[in-house]
Amino acid sequence: MSKSTIMLVCAAGMSTSMLVTKMQKAAKEKGLDAEIFAVAASEADKKLASQTIDVVLLGPQVRFMAKQFQEKLEPLKIPVDEVINMADYGMMNGAKVLEQAVQMMEAKVGQGNE
Repeated sequence: MSKSTIMLVCAAGMSTSMLVTKMQKAAKEKGLDAEIFAVAASEADKKLASQTIDVVLLGPQVRFMAKQFQEKLEPLKIPVDEVINMADYGMMNGAKVLEQAVQMMEAKVGQGNE
């Protein structure tokens, strides 16, 4: 798999940035070339306009925005998951959240949307 870009969307970016660090560590351990970053929901549109994103994961605190993100990202062919698994988020399980993102990207490739 070529370099992937994973964007996590949250309310303010504080706790999610800790999760990003753990996801980056897990990616390095797996030998995955991935850029992983978190943005506040209010900044997501700017990032989407300025950077190629492969997958978007929503933090539990912005789950109410899931439908809005799905409608926005579907025409761009960017997979978005409704919400990061609450237990994985709470335990800052970067490996599991990374696995969730990788599965979404693989499904996208399997559908011929790359």
